[in-house]
Amino acid sequence: MDKTDTIASLNHNITINERKNIVVTGVNKIDSFNNEEFLMETSMGYILIKGLDLEIIKLDTYQGNVSIKGKINSLNYMEDSLKKEKEEGIFSKLFK
Repeated sequence: MDKTDTIASLNHNITINERKNIVVTGVNKIDSFNNEEFLMETSMGYILIKGLDLEIIKLDTYQGNVSIKGKINSLNYMEDSLKKEKEEGIFSKLFK
């Protein structure tokens, strides 16, 4: 697989089915996750997914696909400055 194949495989799409399942393509990495939120970097920027009872169903790191199940409450694209604030919030909670 050459660089052209890698770039083509990182096309970014989101599919939500009945607020119960979400599939995100073009994922570069998952920064953090728990049963209430996922923070991931995609080829189009950072995404924060919030919900209840969230869990990974399928993770394909080779193609950059993530499938999550649970009740989806929100999905937000984040600018880099907001991502840094979110990370600082996570670390401050851990080290209180």
